[in-house]
Amino acid sequence: MNGIGSTLKTVWRIAAPYFRSEDKWAGRGLLAAVIVIELATVWINVLLNSWNNRFYNALQEHNWDSFVSEIIYFTVIVTIFIAIAVYQFYLNQWLQIRWRKWMTERYLGDWLHDATHYRMQLQGDAADNPDQRITDDVKLFVDRTLNIGVGLLNSIVTLASFVVILWTLSSAAPLHLFGKDIDFPGYMVWGALIYAVLGTWLTHLIGKPLVGLDYRQQQYEADFRFNLVRVRENSEQIALLDGDNAERDRLLGRFGAVVDNWLGIMSRTKKVTAFTASYSQASVIFPFILVAPAYFAGKMQLGGMMQTASAFGSVQGALSFFITTYRTLAEWQAVVGRLDGFEAGITAAKTLAESPDSIRTVTAADASAIRLDELLLKLPNGRPLIETSGFRVQSGERTLLTGPSGSGKSTLFRAIAGIWPFGKGDISIPKGASLMMLPQRPYFPVGALASAITYPARDGTYSDERLCEVLTLVGLPALATRLAEHGHWNRTLSLGEQQRLGIARALLQAPQYLFLDEATASLDEPSEALLYRLIGEKLPDTTIVSIGHRSTLDAFHQRHVALVRDGEQFTLGGGERVPAA
Repeated sequence: MNGIGSTLKTVWRIAAPYFRSEDKWAGRGLLAAVIVIELATVWINVLLNSWNNRFYNALQEHNWDSFVSEIIYFTVIVTIFIAIAVYQFYLNQWLQIRWRKWMTERYLGDWLHDATHYRMQLQGDAADNPDQRITDDVKLFVDRTLNIGVGLLNSIVTLASFVVILWTLSSAAPLHLFGKDIDFPGYMVWGALIYAVLGTWLTHLIGKPLVGLDYRQQQYEADFRFNLVRVRENSEQIALLDGDNAERDRLLGRFGAVVDNWLGIMSRTKKVTAFTASYSQASVIFPFILVAPAYFAGKMQLGGMMQTASAFGSVQGALSFFITTYRTLAEWQAVVGRLDGFEAGITAAKTLAESPDSIRTVTAADASAIRLDELLLKLPNGRPLIETSGFRVQSGERTLLTGPSGSGKSTLFRAIAGIWPFGKGDISIPKGASLMMLPQRPYFPVGALASAITYPARDGTYSDERLCEVLTLVGLPALATRLAEHGHWNRTLSLGEQQRLGIARALLQAPQYLFLDEATASLDEPSEALLYRLIGEKLPDTTIVSIGHRSTLDAFHQRHVALVRDGEQFTLGGGERVPAA
């Protein structure tokens, strides 16, 4: 296959870390056990090959005692074979789940580390559908790598074992053509080799397009599934806009790509199957054709002929490993490519965050303000967005930030949070300071209401009494009796209720710096004012920075800062002081 060397290097890079990890001894032990059992099965096949000779000779010679003896021998050998096959399957599955668990934890850790998942999206998210890569692709990688690796080992050991047997049988039954013996050492080995090489070449020629088709199939399936989830998540808006027909057309369009690509896979698989099935059936009769002249010339017994056919089949099967697993190999190569792309996306996102040309977030000891020095924020396409120098967010001060839509107010918050890398300059944060960002639409994980409110703190961090208290304070006393109830709170609660819960979360965590990105915009002005007064009362030492458009917010802030257009970008000045409420 094209790029097989590159694929194997990628496989080694992805697979090797597990066998050097903290779980290495269990992984290595299970892998060794699987390999030893696989070698034992090859040894049993060698014993059965010799048994073929004795058993069929006993039939030919009508030897009852030998026949009974060989039946008993066969029963014992097959019983052992079944027992080790069962344990090999069990140990293989055990290794798979341990390996998959380790890889899943590793990928989740890398993807969810320091907002890497967010930066991957900012870069265009070339590693599309990370959910599929962490679930389906990791599972398939572990399964296919083990099965293909063990299968390849089996083929190599089988080839080494049976080539010797087949070469010896070729000498015992020389090539017999046109009534004459022809001296052709190991002719059956060469026959198996030529047969397998020809079949392998033709299979690759026919099945090569399957690699790309499998890659795209997984991509289209994941895109379709993702859009189905999007419809479920936004069902209310779709229903309000009467968008059922539009969504159905969009989803059917996505599914159309799945169907079209699947038809391409069907067509190509039909051709590959037609050839491989023909090849497999022909391989059954091919060894008999090679040795039949010697058998009918009386050069060998029936047992020798059957042993030869069995040995030929083992050699040919080992040499034809590529043919019999071509479909699996194509799928495996596609999986490896997707995981490689996912790792590359994670690496690129980390590199972007650590680049000297990106925005740097530094901690400053004994500082009492967040400082933005010579800061230039850019869009991902490189266009300048906001420029500021010497801007300060003083500890204990309350600042209102305004500006036109699209001026980059929320992006400035992202930069201060340390997740926006595009631009240059420094953002200095007081050492040990706790920051909390409250967006217009807060996030609540699916689960118990208590967990949703206290996120990202661990369950049990706050008592139920404390949770009931803050729910009452923010105007949601009816939810106080539902703390243990599980639900999808971003769907079941109105946006206003979600924003109240966001404020409740801030009251619980009491950060030193609280950034409110239109976090009360869905509430009426009296309710908004009540919440701002509540924050002032319960978090008197918290520094507040708000983004908002209502003039009524001025009363709750000491400083008003506006983003002003300066050519293609916006500038952020020191702002003007306004009377506090």
